[in-house]
Amino acid sequence: MKTYLVASILVVVASLGGVMASGDKPVLGLDLQGGISIVYQAVGKVKPGALDVTRDIIADRVNSLGVAEPEISRQGRTISVDLPGVKNRDQAARIVGQTGELRFRSVVTDVGPANAKVSTSTTTTTPSTTTPSTTTPSTTTTTAAAGNEAAKAAVASCDANAVVGLLSSGVRIPTTTRADDKRKACVVLEERLAPDATSDSPNRLYLGPTELTGNVVDNARSEFQPGQGWSVAIKFTNEGSAQWDALGEKYFQQRVAIVLDGVVQSAPEIQPGEAVFSPFGGTAIISGNFEQAEADELAKVVNYGALPVELEKLTTNDVSPTLGRDQLDAGITAGLVGLFLVALYMLIYYRLLGVVVVAGLLLSAAFTYALITFLGQTIGLALTLAGVTGLIVSIGITVDSYVVYFERLKDEVRTGKTVRSSVDRGFTRSFRTIVAADSVSLIGALALYFIAVGQVRGFAFFLGVSTLLDLAVAYFFMHPVVSLMARRPSLVRMRGLGIGAGLDAPEVTA
Repeated sequence: MKTYLVASILVVVASLGGVMASGDKPVLGLDLQGGISIVYQAVGKVKPGALDVTRDIIADRVNSLGVAEPEISRQGRTISVDLPGVKNRDQAARIVGQTGELRFRSVVTDVGPANAKVSTSTTTTTPSTTTPSTTTPSTTTTTAAAGNEAAKAAVASCDANAVVGLLSSGVRIPTTTRADDKRKACVVLEERLAPDATSDSPNRLYLGPTELTGNVVDNARSEFQPGQGWSVAIKFTNEGSAQWDALGEKYFQQRVAIVLDGVVQSAPEIQPGEAVFSPFGGTAIISGNFEQAEADELAKVVNYGALPVELEKLTTNDVSPTLGRDQLDAGITAGLVGLFLVALYMLIYYRLLGVVVVAGLLLSAAFTYALITFLGQTIGLALTLAGVTGLIVSIGITVDSYVVYFERLKDEVRTGKTVRSSVDRGFTRSFRTIVAADSVSLIGALALYFIAVGQVRGFAFFLGVSTLLDLAVAYFFMHPVVSLMARRPSLVRMRGLGIGAGLDAPEVTA
């Protein structure tokens, strides 16, 4: 008995001490630490099962961001994405929300920023000798509407010479919308600004038809090349490798744009190299003085670019960290108040045995804190408000185990047995009841976890963990402590406060 008790206390102390020494804290969910919540809706016809695949791809994107305990759920034609505690919310929303197909397109020419000024053409007519000496210039201006129509026609015809000619005459080339970004069409698209760019006007590129899609990519990763800096290594599928080799030969020493959702993510120039032209090389390297963050993001875009469904963003909710802190404080306050009231009741009703209940609750709380912190740092488990609720509810389940045991001790003592002889016999019989009761709670928690979605799963998880912990505390702490206390007559017969008084049998012997 003493071994069980010492071992259980050492485990808790070591766990809590390790967590405190590391300085780690529990990872909090969206409702407690703030973050963003985005809801997407499918556009157009959706093939059966396509939304489920889309949800899985979005989940992969989110996991690549390193977000702890994200929630991605599908309801009908909508997909909800909750991202708690993201440091760069704009970047996270951009990566998750890039829902178009990944495409590789040739770069025909630079178009220039969207806010470039349109030039006008002016013609002055020289007066004849028969006219008055006053000269009147006649000005002909190319209107913006006419220029736009000419530019659209040139882009649609995939006539590079016509586009270059319009650019040289100062006609503005309009940016193609995503709806017009067809695979076999020539388009004008904006390049994504680098994170540290000072200009707010991204360059635009005139692109040829789509040559390849994201289906040729097996995986991509950022890596550091000695002497060259950060780059992105792309590995292609078996079929994609041959297709990329053909593309490399076709556009040797020309730029090929990587396009996602109507935005040019990168437009590197194809350079000679074994990776490009080896028939079985299957890889390509994108370099360009990248910072590590830029290389990481481009790798993520290439990896998770293709979605089988076009999505549009319905809502974006920014959850304030202040609101989350208020909710966390309210949850902790509710838990402490509940714990205090339960402890007070147990002390009044069971006297010295009530101290065992309080000690057991504190032991459970310390180990639960250490476990939640450890899981948060290792597997990204986040504590949500629903999880806090599950922990508060578990206080009642834990206390029930003590009540079952103590009431069984009362029955044993009333038959004339001593407290010491009743402890083991009463625990053996009461533990069966405790196991049965906790099993019901555990079954309910498992059913909720595997069937429900969203925060209900958090409630179920923490309720299940607390239930399992209750069984361990009952076996390794509650029974050994009561057994050791029952061997001391002074604790059993203590007037008004002893074990006998708590069992409603003040005259019982140790």
